[in-house]
Order: sequence, then C-alpha cells, then structure tokens
Amino acid sequence: MSFFTELAHQYIDGEWKPGSGSWDIIDFNPYNGEKLASITVATAVEVDQAYRAAERAQRSWGATNPYTRRRVFERALRIIEEREEEITEAIVAELGGTRLKAAYELHLAGEFLREAVQLALRPEGRILPAPEEGRENRVYREPVGVVAVISPFNFPFLLTLKSVAPALALGNAVVLKPHQNAPVCGGTLVAKVLADAGLPDGLLNVVVTDIAEIGDALIEHPVPRVVSFTGSDRTGRHVAQVCAANFKRYILELGGNSALIVLDDADLDYAVDAAVFSRYVHQGQVCMAANRILVDRAVEREFTEKFVAKVRTLRVGDPADPETHIGPLINSSQADTVSSLVQQAIDSGATALLHGAVNGNLVAPSVLTDLPADSPVLQQEILGPVALIVPFDGEDEAVALANDTPYGLSGAVHTGDVERGVRLARRVHTGMIHINDSTVHDEPVVPFGGEKHSGVGRLNGESMLDAFTTQKWISVQHGRSRFPF
Repeated sequence: MSFFTELAHQYIDGEWKPGSGSWDIIDFNPYNGEKLASITVATAVEVDQAYRAAERAQRSWGATNPYTRRRVFERALRIIEEREEEITEAIVAELGGTRLKAAYELHLAGEFLREAVQLALRPEGRILPAPEEGRENRVYREPVGVVAVISPFNFPFLLTLKSVAPALALGNAVVLKPHQNAPVCGGTLVAKVLADAGLPDGLLNVVVTDIAEIGDALIEHPVPRVVSFTGSDRTGRHVAQVCAANFKRYILELGGNSALIVLDDADLDYAVDAAVFSRYVHQGQVCMAANRILVDRAVEREFTEKFVAKVRTLRVGDPADPETHIGPLINSSQADTVSSLVQQAIDSGATALLHGAVNGNLVAPSVLTDLPADSPVLQQEILGPVALIVPFDGEDEAVALANDTPYGLSGAVHTGDVERGVRLARRVHTGMIHINDSTVHDEPVVPFGGEKHSGVGRLNGESMLDAFTTQKWISVQHGRSRFPF
C-alpha cells in the first residue's frame, strides 16, 4: 500500500526525512502480521528541530487572517472525501479496524474538520468596564503558540485531527507524536492530507518515536505551551506531573470503565442492541466502551438471554471483510492481556456465559456474570471484547455500582421514562452520559472529557478555545492617570 511506503518517515519543517535513532519502529498489520513499514525513530535532536520549525512558522501563521487559515481545512475535507477508499484501507490494515469502524472514523473526522473551519472565526475580544475614568480594558484571545499532541492507536486518524485541526485553525503550530502502533494513520497520513491542503511548512511536524529513545523530551521541551494527550491514565499521570513541573497547560483524555444501566422499564431489545454496540465496537478498544452492563434484577434474566444471543451472531475475522464485526486486537500483548483478565475473573468465581477463543490477535467475545463484588476486573478498563453483566436492586444501588470505579468518562441509562433517566444520570460521576443510547458518542460542538482518572479538561466546541488559546488583558489609559507618589 503506497501510504506505508510514501509516509514511513519523520515529517519536519515540510520535509520527509529519516530519523537518526539507532533502531526502527516496525508497523505491522495486526490481523495477518504483514510488515507495513519500518520507521527509524526520531531522537531528541529531531524533536528539537520539529519544535524550532513550529516556533518559526507559528509567528506568521498566528497573524494570518482566519478566513485564510480556514481554507486549509476546507481543502483537507475535500481531500479526505476524495481519498476515502485509500484511507479506509489504511485503517483496516494498520489498526485491524473493520470497514464499518473505518467509515465511522472518517465520518467523524469530516465533522471535526467542518467544525475547525468555523472555529477559525470563533475567537472574540471583549471590552470590560474599568474603575477609573478614561481607562479601557481590552481582553484579546490569542494563540498559545506551539501545541504538542500525543495521539492513541484506537481511532488515531480521528483523534489526531480532533486536536491538531482546532489548534492549527486557532493560529497555533503543532508537533505531533503518534502512537507506535499507528504511526501512519495517526501521524504522517494526517500531515500528508494537511500539506496537500496547503498548510504552510513547519506548522505541523510529526515525530515517530518512543519514550525509550527520547525520554520526556517531547513534553519537557521549552517551546510547547500546551500538551494534548490521549491515552492511558497511567501515562497521563506522568504527562501531568512533567507538565506541572514545567508550568505547561495540559489536556488529558484518558481511559474509562463506563457503565450502561438498564432500568426495569427499559425497552430490552433496544437496550441489548445499544449494549452490544457499546461493548464490542472496534473489538472493545474504545475508551467510552461499556465495560460494565448494569441490569435491574427484575429484567436481568430476559436481558441476559437476549444479550448473549445477540453476541453469538457477531462475526470474528478478517477486518477487510465487510461482514466482519470483530477484527483483531492491536497487538499480541493486548490479546494476551485480555485473555488473562477473562481467565482470572473465571478463576475468581465469575461465570462465563461466553468464553471467547483466542486465535493470534483475534479474540472472540466473552460475556461474564456472577462476578464477586471485589473482582479486580470490575475496577479497570478492558480494551477488548469482554462484557461484564452485573445485576442491581433499585436505582440507588445502580448509582453506587456505576460510581464504584476510579474512572468517569461515559455511560448510558436505558429507561421508558426519559426524565427518570436524566435524574439518575445526574447522580453518576462521569463527564458524559447518554439516555437511551450507546456509551460511545463524540460530537464536534459538545464538551468531551471525563472526571476522576478519565482526564483533565475538555475538548470540542467552545472548549477548544480554552484549550488552545490564551487571554491577554491590555488596558488603555486615555488621558493621564494620577499616582499616589
């Protein structure tokens, strides 16, 4: 595939070049093990070059008319639409994403680019009152300067654009480090699209590397003022500590352990459909996925029977096959981890209504119930096709179970009474929650983010202004001030 030949490089100051490290990141197809690309890692030298290029380019870009800036994203949208099939094939090959998942990712990427077009014009200044005659208080919205973006492997094309496009639209420059398992879809492919759309050189730089090579150079470097990180809470904690020590702003979009709650008056067939999608989309490798399905004991038996029957219909296999629902996990380490979690839960007393077989990186769905209240699997994010069904008695217990986790990203409530659902949803400590729908949602204009270990800050819509701009107060004294001495 040409993308994996053409784009297997670093991208710094408008040039495609090899890294100067002593080892390579190998990009594999997680389904068949095919080697897609070999990329020599960037060192701290390339990281510095990327930041210096971004710093130089941002000065003129920040002063560019926003109507001019937004044209880049209008063209990028057209390019993605024109190259949809090629990008789909890349997502299938590099991520093991099904064609359905690729279509969903590209649709959302287009929506976020449309929002970036509008966002370029969104910053507004203000004039505030002053206590003294003749004084004028002006507040300006200005770009922060240079933004570091660290993106994940699961929806890399979308989640990279989600931070990169708004940061650029608002007048910043970006240095991007994609995940090692998605260096093309989450990194160099984004750079290629924006470069072809006319983004000036130096404004987006991509360094394909690893902490084993550069340590904390990416986030300790003096140039970036904001770090946007999407990934695990363990790594996010470290990013926050380094940023705080260096007085940098950070936005953390981290993991989840979301609960989909089925009340006793829910439409069970619909709730089953929502729960199956919420748990098994992209093999469960989604931060918003419904790890835990909480079901009122009054309808538990009927719901569980319908849920298991639906899960049995999911096809596991080649992600390039349009009929496939569940493709491979991203790598063998993740497949082994998920398999071990299921076995540990069973050994601790859980009942496996389905125990999915493992074949390479393909992990078939599992459904567990009768979990002990202290089962560790109830407390953690599971990036794999494993559903946990937990019964409850009444709304108070449902809320207590939903909140019994260090995470607080997404959730859902299914009920025949919408306002009942809203009342319960407001008691769940989570950044986002949906009534009579799935737990997996993202929209360009709503505040996206989590509570507790699920993150710090919000993205999307007006939140992008807070994330990627800063406010400057300039006062103007018309006439002469009087001073006490």
